[in-house]
Amino acid sequence: MQLKRHLYLIGFMGVGKTSTSKQLSKKLGLKEVDTDKMIVEKEGKAISDIFADSGEEYFRGVETGILDLLAEEAPCIVSCGGGMAMREENVRKMKRTGLIVFLVAEPETIYEHVKDSTDRPLLHGNMNVPYIAELMAKREPKYQEAADIIIKTDGYAPFQIADQIIEMVEKI
Repeated sequence: MQLKRHLYLIGFMGVGKTSTSKQLSKKLGLKEVDTDKMIVEKEGKAISDIFADSGEEYFRGVETGILDLLAEEAPCIVSCGGGMAMREENVRKMKRTGLIVFLVAEPETIYEHVKDSTDRPLLHGNMNVPYIAELMAKREPKYQEAADIIIKTDGYAPFQIADQIIEMVEKI
């Protein structure tokens, strides 16, 4: 399969965007980009430190700038930070340059994936299923609205999710 546009993976933190994007990269022979890693490199500090030092609004602005940089790149697989699709401006930029794949999982699955993580500023002091479910419910409408493709990830390995995405993209 030859991609003519970027493939953006969106969804809640811990849903499997990064591990799935790595599998897609291998299967399609395309560069894989992680927007959170790009931000860490650009800013020279961890995301939790960016949140602490400059606030969430600043961080969201840097995310938008990353999309401008990606617009200049050849088609690639883009693993987006969990909040990327919360800004309409970001969704417009992603739609203009690619397809948006929304990865979905149950709050319990998310919790299992993130429970040992110390670099999730939005979960700091709230590492529990009810809080994750509440935050997911707030974000769900924006994710749904942005999505060109929706894939449930519960019970699937990243390579299986990647196969499902490829199958869906080929139908578009």
